[in-house]
Amino acid sequence: MLSVAILAAGKGTRMESSLPKVLHKISGKSLLQRVINSCVELNPDQIFVITGHKSKEVQESIPENKKIQFIIQDPQLGTGHAIQVLCRAIKKNEGKLLVLNGDVPLIKPGTLNKLLNLHDSKNADISLITTKKKNPQGYGRVFLKGDFIERIVEEKDCNNQERENLLINAGIYCFNWDNLSKIINTLQSNNNQKEIYLTDTVSLLKNSLSLEVEDNGELQGINNRIQLSKCEENVQNSIKEKHMLNGVTFINKASCSISEEAEISKDVTIEANTHIRGRTKINSNCIIGPNTFIENSNVGFHCEISNSTVYDSQIIDHIKIGPYSHIRPNSKISSHSKIGNFVEIKNSQLEEETKVNHLSYIGDSIIGRSTNIGAGTITANFDGQKKYQTKIGKNSSIGANTVFVAPINLGESVTTGAGSVITKDSKDNSLAISRTKQVNIANWKKKKF
Repeated sequence: MLSVAILAAGKGTRMESSLPKVLHKISGKSLLQRVINSCVELNPDQIFVITGHKSKEVQESIPENKKIQFIIQDPQLGTGHAIQVLCRAIKKNEGKLLVLNGDVPLIKPGTLNKLLNLHDSKNADISLITTKKKNPQGYGRVFLKGDFIERIVEEKDCNNQERENLLINAGIYCFNWDNLSKIINTLQSNNNQKEIYLTDTVSLLKNSLSLEVEDNGELQGINNRIQLSKCEENVQNSIKEKHMLNGVTFINKASCSISEEAEISKDVTIEANTHIRGRTKINSNCIIGPNTFIENSNVGFHCEISNSTVYDSQIIDHIKIGPYSHIRPNSKISSHSKIGNFVEIKNSQLEEETKVNHLSYIGDSIIGRSTNIGAGTITANFDGQKKYQTKIGKNSSIGANTVFVAPINLGESVTTGAGSVITKDSKDNSLAISRTKQVNIANWKKKKF
């Protein structure tokens, strides 16, 4: 039987934030969620998340899962105290107990499996992950005697000689839970921090093993924003290198960010300052950016999107968007269309070969094939209480500065006069125009105030 305990009770004072430390995010996922995702791949029988500071907020951040139970540690008196609380709360302390830290978010399931296999092969009481750091400041030092761990000394309790040891404790443990439960309540807080350390179990259990792994970034703990940034950089480098090996070009890799869920096909060029988030898919031969943000959208083949934002929308093939366009959720831009500068599209469907080139707002609309929308066109879709739809048929020509007061339905091949306010439906092959007669008043002078 495999149980997992994730320590997530701390406040994270050094983060200088009102948000609990474990809820800070890397590439869109909280630190805690990343740890949970890693241990779920081990298929444990049960997962315990030990919370404390803002426990309700931490619990609400995690999607419902029948295997996950929350244990509240209040007050927070150290890692050993957290496991004392767990052992008292859970009656059956049996099988293996894997203990993870909620602020070590990049730990890989493969590394955890190696730890479990070592533990089983040696029938250990405790097995833990260690690594050597050139600068081990802030980490507990691990002292070996042969193949076994003799003791672990926390950084603040080390003397000058002990600080020279480069082998550090990564804070990831596997216990024989039954043996652990027999000694866990004997731990004391007689140290400089006045905390109950889980590492003190090493001297109380007979068979303590070290799994030393290379420090490749996955063991990085997060205590401040600098370390958070380093982990983000590690994740982003891994994502972008994967895409580059699959045929994607980054003009300025360091200035871009890509979500782990995003799919990017070969022969796509990502220009500088471009950010692709969520479950976005970009098909082959596209140029994305510069200065572009795309989230949860599908971009077809041979598209160009520059200096623009796209949210929760479908961009079909051979489309140009931008610069400075805003495609809002539930929009569909069909093939061979053009969305030009300073255009906003929201909850609308544009059929093939539609052009909206300049300074327009198209909301809650259906625009027919091969229609040209003149500069400054607005679909006035909101009456203060409800939103209404505008329909424009194919092959229509909309004059500059036309305002459609929805709900309204134009047929096919309709032309509107520039500057018109259209309030009535118009049939096929018609001209819709609404203007007041121009009046010129002679000798008009602007009043001075």
